[in-house]
Amino acid sequence: MQLVRMFEKKFKEKIMRNKLNQSVLLLLAFIVCGVSFAKPVAVDLKPEPYQKETSRWLVRLLEQLHYKPIKLDDDFSQKILDNYIEILDPNKVYFYAQDIAEFNKYKLDVDDAIKSGDVELAFKIFTLYVQRIQERTEYAVKLLEKGFDFTVDEDYIWNREDEDRITNEKDMDELWRKRVKNDYLNLKLAGKEDDDIKETLKKRYEQIDKRVSDSNNEDVFQIFMNSYANLIEPHTSYLAPRTSENFKINMSLTLQGIGALLGIKDEHVTIMKIIKGGPAEKQGELKSGDRIVAVGQGESGSFIDVVGWRTDDVVEKIRGEKGTVVRLSVIGEDESLDAKPHIIAIVRDKVKLEEQAAQYQILEVDSDAQNHKIGVINLPAFYLDFDAKADGEDDFRSTTKDVKKILSKLEKENVEALIMDLRDNGGGSLTEARDLTGLFIEQGPVVQIKNSRGNISVDRDMDKSVVWDKPVIVLINRASASASEIFAAALQDYGRAVVVGERSFGKGTVQSLIPLQNYASSSNEHPMGQLKLTLSQFFRINGGSTQNRGVIPDIQFPDRAGTDSYGESEYENALPWTSIKRSNYDMSGDLTQIIPVLRKQYEQREELNPEFTFIKEDYDYYNELKEDITVSLSESKRKQENDEQEDKKKQRKQQREEILKGSLDPAITLVKVLYNSEDDVKGETIDLSDEETESENNSEPDGDFILKEAARIISDMLELEKSKLIAENSQKPSELGSNN
Repeated sequence: MQLVRMFEKKFKEKIMRNKLNQSVLLLLAFIVCGVSFAKPVAVDLKPEPYQKETSRWLVRLLEQLHYKPIKLDDDFSQKILDNYIEILDPNKVYFYAQDIAEFNKYKLDVDDAIKSGDVELAFKIFTLYVQRIQERTEYAVKLLEKGFDFTVDEDYIWNREDEDRITNEKDMDELWRKRVKNDYLNLKLAGKEDDDIKETLKKRYEQIDKRVSDSNNEDVFQIFMNSYANLIEPHTSYLAPRTSENFKINMSLTLQGIGALLGIKDEHVTIMKIIKGGPAEKQGELKSGDRIVAVGQGESGSFIDVVGWRTDDVVEKIRGEKGTVVRLSVIGEDESLDAKPHIIAIVRDKVKLEEQAAQYQILEVDSDAQNHKIGVINLPAFYLDFDAKADGEDDFRSTTKDVKKILSKLEKENVEALIMDLRDNGGGSLTEARDLTGLFIEQGPVVQIKNSRGNISVDRDMDKSVVWDKPVIVLINRASASASEIFAAALQDYGRAVVVGERSFGKGTVQSLIPLQNYASSSNEHPMGQLKLTLSQFFRINGGSTQNRGVIPDIQFPDRAGTDSYGESEYENALPWTSIKRSNYDMSGDLTQIIPVLRKQYEQREELNPEFTFIKEDYDYYNELKEDITVSLSESKRKQENDEQEDKKKQRKQQREEILKGSLDPAITLVKVLYNSEDDVKGETIDLSDEETESENNSEPDGDFILKEAARIISDMLELEKSKLIAENSQKPSELGSNN
């Protein structure tokens, strides 16, 4: 796969601030600055009256309540300014060095601007940003008519993060000539005709211009405030009134659309997660990591190119009435940007809480001694219907209540062991993480919480009953976060479960939403939005933290390509790992002797399983290319690279087909699905190794081989416990005999 990430980094939510008494001077500086060829822009961006009070309250709340308070002073002022500029132009393709020099004249005034609420400086900078984008897009459109010579052997630096700022228009034009040429070549190699390429790119550049030029005062203020808030700590942010309202909608019990979470990666709106039970998952073709390049309405409506669009604007195009069709033109995560897009048609529907709730399977693991029935509970989130619970309704929906019902069903089916599948579970209710842990242990502490004043409280399970006392495995990956980490860590610390998979995300902090309207003066009736504020930090009952390091599995699977750049530890300003005093608790079991044996048995299978080999190959290949920040603009070279990648994909597909047709090493025991609650077809036996579906992701095989390996591990666990029990029983007669 050609790892060309495109031109700009992920659009983080950060920003900066300024001062009214400097704004007139700054505007004059823009006009007389060395780059005088800039044209006026038809935008009128300026602070709203309510934003002055909002800015003041943000400073007070962040300095007084945040878990890691940072004083807003001159030292922090420069960092905020740098952060704001990086958010607007991370790849250094718009602002000139002279622009930055002018901005830096006010680097020590940003803190005073935010404190006073006179933040006009941020709006002046953003206005110039809009102007620079207009200049570049106008130039890019002109280049399309001139055409390009793709026989020239030249390279384009697509990642300019470490490059110097450009100082003159000639060099900026040369950079953009290569940038546009690369865009053109991507589409050319994807099979598009010249006229179509020109039209597509013209619309793309004009849309980038339009989206930025359409930014309103609320957008600018939010970006600016977040360059301050996000700089304190990555999970702290300001939600402007419109964003705040959308947040409430997204937290409701039903979602309208296709059932996918979207985000920005490079300049593409990307599928970040497929929601369980939603239309996209049921349709089956859309994958996490897919990049959306165009959206079409209905069965035959024309496609609109959305590269460079804002996420909320793309979401608006995808949302629609239940029963209607939306078509997405997407490029897979592991495909080069010049690959031919896939067209995926999805019927819109409501994504109900019922369909996002815990689901379960019953697996059968083939063993030399005897077959074992293994239960699997897939938990997409730690959910709780707060309103229904607060209203005193008996049938309110919760994770713990649903899992308890499932465990009862598994018990009736004589299931011998359980896998709690928390992969991609980003967390949710702390209360549910505690209560769910209580189903597997006797009463005791589950998590420790330390607030900004240093006070430590312990959240305990007070119920002495144990609902499930049989063996447990907790399966996690890099996207398992927050409440998932609390649950996994607690069961690991109690010796109650073996944790397998990948290291978890590492988010060990607690956030609360503070409506700023609560602090508004009587004269201010305009909505002020909300502050998402980090107030506390989680700690394990053993005293360690899940923060930054995450939960380390007892049996760790190979790292997948790209996971080294994902997680809490990748944030420069994330809270560090630390520890506190161990809580007082009694172990539920001792797995220290059995884990090394299980790990050794797993490692033997890992060497024999081709799917793990594929993961390692992809990881090595990714690491070889991830530092390559250039791409050739020669058509023949790029075509050769693409052909090599196509050959690699064909070889991988052939290898998988051979696996499906043939048989794996006998050490890799067969895993069957006896029941899947999502299918609701009880009694049907499905052999996962015989499924004939081709996965789009080279690291994700047919039939979820990660889950199957977890089932083999817990089957080994059952065999070891059985052997131990036999050994203990065989010693009892001799012991009795010696006493007689």
